[in-house]
Amino acid sequence: MATTWGLTIDCAHPGALAKFWAPALGYAEQAVPTGFDSWEDWLRHHGVPEDEWDDGAYLSDPAGQGPTLSFLKVPEGKVGKNRLHIDIKVGGGRQNSWEIRWPRITEAMDRLTAAGATLIRIDHHDGHPDHAVMADPEGNEFCLV
Repeated sequence: MATTWGLTIDCAHPGALAKFWAPALGYAEQAVPTGFDSWEDWLRHHGVPEDEWDDGAYLSDPAGQGPTLSFLKVPEGKVGKNRLHIDIKVGGGRQNSWEIRWPRITEAMDRLTAAGATLIRIDHHDGHPDHAVMADPEGNEFCLV
């Protein structure tokens, strides 16, 4: 049996980064706890100072199948290459032809660039573009495959 796991991303602006990743992955903000109308109500009820309200943000797969994502505010910025990154599998895999995969990848590349991502490079395989290496608004690398 697999172990349930989640991914935590250190960042400067958790709420803003969660707003980028939610549509990128088809994820949703974590549901407001029962008995509260909003996260602000929950935070206020638990005495969290307003200047700490953007110290974290949380996303989950609406279908309950994928890992959760947590975004935590840290004081230091990103200084090097990620040793771990997310692959967003929009192309359908190499079992599909390049002609099928690449338009899907470029559509996602355009959509995510418009949302604040940066294209780092396009890698090739067998003479064709294969996947795009991108960075989210805070510089965390991910791939569109």
